[in-house]
Parts: sequence; structure tokens; C-alpha cells
Amino acid sequence: MIRERKTVKELIEQWQSDPKMQNRVQHVRVLPERPASYATFPKQLHPSIKKALQSRGIEQLYTHQREAFDYAKEGKSFTAVTPTASGKSLCYHLPVLQRILEDSKTRALYLFPTKALAQDQKSEMNAMIEAMDEEILSYTYDGDTSPSIRQKVRKAGQIVMTNPDMLHSGILPHHTKWVSLFENLQFIVIDELHTYKGVFGSHVAHVLRRLKRICDYYGSNPIFICTSATIQNPKELAENLTNTKHQLIANNGAPAGKKTFLFYNPPIVNETFGVRRSAILEVKDLARKLYESEIQTIIFAKSRVRVEMLVTYLKSLTAQNIQDESVRGYRGGYLPSERRKIEKGLRDGTIQTVISTNALELGVDIGQLQACIMTGYPGNIASAWQQAGRAGRRQDDALIIYVAQSTALDQYIIQHPDYLLGNKPEEARVYPENMLILMDHLKCAAFELPFKQGENYAEFDVDDLLEYLAEEKILLKTTDTWHWMTDRFPAHDISLRSASQENVVIIDQTIKGNTTVIGEMDRYSAMTLLHEEAIYIHQGTQYQVEKLDWEEKKAYVTEVDVNYFTDANLAVELKVISEDRVRQLGKANVAFGDLMTLANATIFKKIRFNTHDNIGSGPIHLPPEELHTSGTWLHFKQPDDWTDDDLNSAMLGVAYAMNSFIPLYIQSDRSDVHVVPQVKAIHNGEPTFFIYDRYPGGIGLSERIYDLWEQLIRHVYEHVEGCSCQIGCPACIGAQDQTGNTKDQVLHFLQSFLLEELMDDVLREEDFANEANVKKGYENSED
Repeated sequence: MIRERKTVKELIEQWQSDPKMQNRVQHVRVLPERPASYATFPKQLHPSIKKALQSRGIEQLYTHQREAFDYAKEGKSFTAVTPTASGKSLCYHLPVLQRILEDSKTRALYLFPTKALAQDQKSEMNAMIEAMDEEILSYTYDGDTSPSIRQKVRKAGQIVMTNPDMLHSGILPHHTKWVSLFENLQFIVIDELHTYKGVFGSHVAHVLRRLKRICDYYGSNPIFICTSATIQNPKELAENLTNTKHQLIANNGAPAGKKTFLFYNPPIVNETFGVRRSAILEVKDLARKLYESEIQTIIFAKSRVRVEMLVTYLKSLTAQNIQDESVRGYRGGYLPSERRKIEKGLRDGTIQTVISTNALELGVDIGQLQACIMTGYPGNIASAWQQAGRAGRRQDDALIIYVAQSTALDQYIIQHPDYLLGNKPEEARVYPENMLILMDHLKCAAFELPFKQGENYAEFDVDDLLEYLAEEKILLKTTDTWHWMTDRFPAHDISLRSASQENVVIIDQTIKGNTTVIGEMDRYSAMTLLHEEAIYIHQGTQYQVEKLDWEEKKAYVTEVDVNYFTDANLAVELKVISEDRVRQLGKANVAFGDLMTLANATIFKKIRFNTHDNIGSGPIHLPPEELHTSGTWLHFKQPDDWTDDDLNSAMLGVAYAMNSFIPLYIQSDRSDVHVVPQVKAIHNGEPTFFIYDRYPGGIGLSERIYDLWEQLIRHVYEHVEGCSCQIGCPACIGAQDQTGNTKDQVLHFLQSFLLEELMDDVLREEDFANEANVKKGYENSED
């Protein structure tokens, strides 16, 4: 292979004269570079800190860094919101180091969403301390911390860096071993605030409430310092997460290099069905061009399977040199040592192309990347900017390529680039009111410290809940106090990150008599990715699942070399448990309440690499997974002149489009909520659309959709009607069979049963707040 080094600018100029690229690049946007905005060092800044900053060539602070220092000095909790690579870490390092140098008893607790980030920040902090020439004890405390230094961390660690999982299960339940930390804790730092949303954020909100309760017991009152990439409601999120008032720092003083955005649409390969060439195959071709131009590139794919497919394709670029590791994958499920090696390779330049899930959206230092390819819309604007921010991190020119898939949402984005570039990022929300999550952490809090009668748990009045736990023999009530009384250790039973509490371990048994753990996966994903005969791909190597021991949570795999990957179908049954809210919507009725779902993996398909043809299938034999959650549903009378088959076909098309566009209205990924149509629902015998949260107890997403049915239906109708396809396609109502015109069916269905009585109320109104957000975009923000 001939490789010729090019700059980003030279490659863009070459592509501008390439007819093939001209046909596929539908929009080009250039964001100009932006100069820095500086502020002087604070007068009280300790000389050692000043010396360390100057040794790095820093003679002034960015304005947001100075504002953070001043708030901390005043004892105010704050949230700093600035883009990737804007020096956010100094917003918390400087005030923490300043206070420790003023009083060596000061303690600070740093929380990072991943162990990788904690290790990364530890390296940065240690370099800073070394440049200061001061003795400050900074440690990470996680599952990898050796027992020999754990006691030292507990007794003498002035800065303790950990993750919410370790705080939840390894620190708070053992607070009596951490007396010096809790008695002197003055700072709680929460980095990457925007990651704490949905189920994970709701769990962490309770972990922080338990942390504050323990601090209060030991007499400390720490301030919170939060940093975040740009989201729409950072102050609200920080206050809901920490149950504390915050100041907001939103004016970014850091400079930014020029960014060129290419909106790239794969060519149509079937005019009738509107089918486009696979985005994965287009990304493979683009990545090859960037590799040949020696441009260091990060490629984001939306699933583990797609990451491994791209790694498999791109490894062919290095096939002639088996030792060449310049192309690597990065995702959850890799062992920590493997991830650290990849991060180092990105920093030192030995890895030129990395293919990642959103695991590398976060602020791990991976050095200077020149280009970023997004394989499909990441699901929300905040993630898209996080991914784009990975390129050009040091003020250099950056190339960001958004490659659209054939899905409805992706095709909407490619036709409306202002939605991505002109809108503010979405809101991020937590839902600590989720009763299952609240009860779990109430048990943990009672284990940590007994509850007095009349004592509130943060904002919750919990006497009735504590009485219930006493009746269940989990707590013991004396005169006015509830005590933990069982042998169980409650924190060990609670996963902060998943609806599933347990992971399936993946064991390689290729070499007879030798087994090696190569990864792990949550139970819900394992149903469709680790069933027997599934092809599991790890760093481009294919493994076939020989046995899935569902009871023991172990998947045994053997290395194979086949020309296909597998994809599985998940069937869902729904039952309504309660209706909490109801209203009428045209000819339909809308409700919100509690649901029970049964998810069952049914069959899997074998799909050939490169062509993506279906070359076989097989059954999956696994027990169904039960889920109690919240949802909203819309139901209507079945018309006499529609057969069940026709109605089912139309409802499937509408459900596909609904599921695609829900992320435009609420802060969620497509995987956070699920849309299920039923021609005859069990509870009412009528055609019904269900939209439910895919998490136990619900996290408030479907409740917001309950108020948005009108806008969602209208958007679906306008998008399907405006699609250029003839009979329906993946860009509007999903892939279609070659018989009948499902698109006309869908439009007739929407007009006849959902929109007819909304005409005056919905379709003729000029200004919808939610629709304006989607169609017109918010005013451009500085970031």
C-alpha cells in the first residue's frame, strides 16, 4: 500500500475536486478558529502552584479557570461547562491544591465515571505536584488498588480519586475506616457531569446523598465542584444530582482550532426501496483514505459489534505486518490492561486509527487526533459534540465526518444539518424518585448509619418506607431508631450502571486445557450477542459461542474464521399493570402508567461481511427477561375496513418512525425507550402503541412522551410524506418487503385515525415550542 502524508487541509482540497466525494458530501460547514480569553493569576495563588503552571508555559489562566478559583475561595459549589480540551481539570486542581497548601489536613474526593479517567487524572495531578516540588499525597482508590496501599490511602490520602461504583460499595459502607477523610473533606469533585443521566445518574444521585449524610455525621460540609461538556441544563442537573445549590460557569475562555464538518450520505443502491449502501462500508473506505494520508483518526461506532466489524475490515490495511498494531478497537468489555495500552498508543502515535464505542467520548487524554468519523448519529447533540471534540484538541485544524445511516433519524439529520450544528445540546435528567432505586439506596444508607424517627433522607420523607423495611425484617426498629439487621451487605447487590445486576463473563477455550477471560457483557445484551452459535468479535478476532451457561453467567467461546457476523431478534410482550394518567387525543386515547414486559430472544441471523446478505438463521433458547417499568400508550378503535395484517403493517411502519424521532424530543438514546405496536393489546383488545422506559421502575422518559404524542405523530407524518422513496424505506418506515405499498398504508393510517381530529388542534398551529426546537434550532450558543 502506498501511503503519502497529507494535512487535513490538503486532503479536504483533494476531496473537493473528486466527483465521487462531491456526490456524497451533502453539506460542508466550517467552524472558524476562536482566540483565547485570559485572566491573571489570583493574588493569593500559592507560589508553588504558580511555579508549576509556569513550568508548563502557562502565564495566565483562561477566564473560566479564574472564575472557578474565585467561587471555590468563597466556599460556593459550582459547575463549569466548557468543551473538550478546554482545561477543565484546572478548575478543580487549582482550588484543591491551594487549600491543601494552606492546611495540610484538607481532604478532597474526586469522582470520575470510569477507572480510566481516574488513572488519567492521577497522572496529570502527580505531574503537577512534582512540578510544585511539594509533598501532597494523591491516590486512586478502585478495584485495581493493591491491598498493601489501601490503608495508606484511607489514613493519609489528601486527594482520593475514585469512581461512583467504588464510593458506593467500597468506601461508604466502610466509612469508619475513612475517618480522616470524612472529618476533613472540603471538596467533592464530579468530572464529566453530563454522563450522570438516566439510570446511572439516578443511582449516583443517591450515592451522593448517602455521602452527604456521612459527611454531616462526621461534621464536614464539603463544596461540590462539577465539570461538564456542554448540555442544556448543567446547573439543574448538578443541583438535582448533588441536592446542593450551584453557581454556573458557562463562558469558555479556551481557544479552538478550525473544524470542518462534512455531512456524508452513502449512495442509494436501490431506488425503489430507498436503500443506501451500508454506512459501515462507507466508513471503511473513508478510514482507508485517512490511513493512507497518515492522518490520525478516531472512528465512533454505535455498538460493540460494529466496532469489531470495522476493526476486522481495517486490519487488512496492516495484514502484511502481523506486528503492526496501528489499527485498534476500543470498547467496554476489554480488560483494563488492554485499554491502557491502547490509550498510550494513541498518545505516542503508534496507533493511527482507533475504532471506538462512546467509551472514548470521555476526557481520557489520548493526545492529538486530526480526524473524527461518526458512524451514524450518536443519539443526541451532546454526544455528537463530545465525539467531534476528540479531533483537533490542540488548536489545530480538525476534520469531522458524519456518515449517515439509512435510518429515519440519520436521514433527518443529513437533510437538516442545522439541527446538529445550530441547536444547543439536550437536557440531561436524573430521576432519584424511582422507587426501586430509592429503596435500594435507603437500605444502603441504613446499613451505613441508623435512621432516627423523623429524620429525612435528603429531600425524601422516609419514615413510611423504613416502617415497610422493618415489616419485611430487613430493618429492626427500637424506640425511635431503625437499624440494619440482616447478614446481607446491601451495596453488593446493586449495580449503578445497568438495569441488569449481573454480567456474563466471556471465556476463551480455543486452546484445549487453557481458558482465558477475554471480556464481559451485561445480561440483557448477552441475550442477543452471546447466545449459542453467536459470533462474538474481539479486536478483529472472531469467536463462536459454543456454550452459554445462563445460570452461572458464563459464555464459552472458541476462535473461528468465518465470513459472517450474527444479529438477533428480541420479541417483547407487554401487560398494563396500572393507569395513572389518561387523556383523549383525537380519535385515540392516551395513558401513562406501570407496565410489565417479557423480553425473549427468538432467532438469530447470519449476515455476510461486506455485502451484508442474510445467509442463514437459527433459533435461540433462553428464558425471557421480565421487566417492571413505566410507559405511555395510545389506543384507538379498530376500523371495520382494515384487516389485522394491513393494520399490523401500518403500525409497524409508524412505530419504526416514532422510535427514530423520540430522541429529538427528549434526552435519550434510542435504546433508553422502546416502541411496541400491538394490533390487539391484551388489556383493552384495541390497536395500541406502547412506549416504555427500558429500565426497572422507569426513569421518567415515557412520562414526558405522554405530553408529546401530538408533536411526535405530526413529525412522523411530515417525515414519511416528505421522503423521496416510493413504497417505504429505511429512511422513513423501515425496510420493506417487495409486495404492496406500505408507505401509502402508513400515510392513510395516520391521516384517518390519528391526525383527522387533530387538524384544528395541531396541524394548523404555527408555533409549537417542542417542534420549534426540532425544526428551527435554538439560537447558536458560544460553544
